[in-house]
Amino acid sequence: MSTKNTPTLSATDLLGLDAELGDEERAIRDTVRSVVRERLLPQVAGWFEAGGLPVEVMRQLGDLGLLGMHLDGYGCAGATPVQYGLVCQELEAGDTALRGMVSVQGSLAMWPIHRFGSEEQKQEWLPRMATGEAIGCFGLTEPDSGSDPGSMRTTARRDGTDWILHGQKMWITNGSIADVAVVWARAEEGIRGFVVPTDTPGFSTQDIHGKLSLRASITSELLLDDVRLPESAMLPGARGLGGPLAVLGEARMGIVFGAAGAARACLEAAVDYARTREQFGRPIGAFQLTQGKLADMASRVAAAQLLALRLGRMKEAGTLTPEHVSLGKFANVSSALEVARTARTVLGGNGITLEYPVMRHAANLETVLTYEGTHEVHALVLGRALTGLSAFS
Repeated sequence: MSTKNTPTLSATDLLGLDAELGDEERAIRDTVRSVVRERLLPQVAGWFEAGGLPVEVMRQLGDLGLLGMHLDGYGCAGATPVQYGLVCQELEAGDTALRGMVSVQGSLAMWPIHRFGSEEQKQEWLPRMATGEAIGCFGLTEPDSGSDPGSMRTTARRDGTDWILHGQKMWITNGSIADVAVVWARAEEGIRGFVVPTDTPGFSTQDIHGKLSLRASITSELLLDDVRLPESAMLPGARGLGGPLAVLGEARMGIVFGAAGAARACLEAAVDYARTREQFGRPIGAFQLTQGKLADMASRVAAAQLLALRLGRMKEAGTLTPEHVSLGKFANVSSALEVARTARTVLGGNGITLEYPVMRHAANLETVLTYEGTHEVHALVLGRALTGLSAFS
């Protein structure tokens, strides 16, 4: 066995996937990686401990052109799925809250306006949201309606030419700092989406405190007490549950790439620590059990990176299906969580501190495992695709 001190594999890119990327893809990735490592990562632990990050971060991400970057027109960059995915990968290598801000803004709030909205709605909101001047959120989940959004209780009823929204939304990222909320409600003709300015009378928010995960992310409850909206607030192109489900499918691609980024960050921390931390007269990376852990983590990270890139290419080619996205979230988030947990054991007691990223990522990934389709629901989606038999009903 070789005892050379120079590694022959890079924990950042074990399979040499850098060679599979185009020049522009690498340039975008490298720019975001530098910003995260130099400007954002030094502050992330403090934001996590304090329980939130400043609104100014959204403006910084807007200045970089990352908000709604995968949309065309209205001040958006028109980036490819892989370019957008690589950005999400680098942001979540910093913290899930950073990737979450971009995902919620661009995919959950801007994308439905871009896809289902009127020209008036697009012109009013998208340019300002692309710069971070206006912040958006997505209101679907309710206290009693999570995996089954069709059971939502928030209602939309007509009153002359107006709409009256009444109900409650829960676990809403960016809720209390948002200028506009894309809210889904049950109307007489089915589920409809609405663009709701948050200064509308009857709209209020309450932040959710005491979180042990996603602590750097602002998470809120939305309260809609007979919020009156004009007819023009309704998203004309979205009718039925297919609207919000399509939005979630768009957002999950960011998670597929982002989870790979979180896993990579944990592997990098574990490898660095194993090479420098000494016990019994030598680095712990020289012990067989530690090397076994590193090998397991490395294989999971490589598989996650490869799966994310493959799904991104399929989306670019127009061959991606919702089942493929479920596969990506199911596999990559669970793998990333295992990597984070294992990395924590390599770091020992130091692994539970905010000086290192692994426990922070592990805590965040516990939530990512659940939101935007629970791990169990995605398993059933895959099971139905493989057998042709539905376990949902």
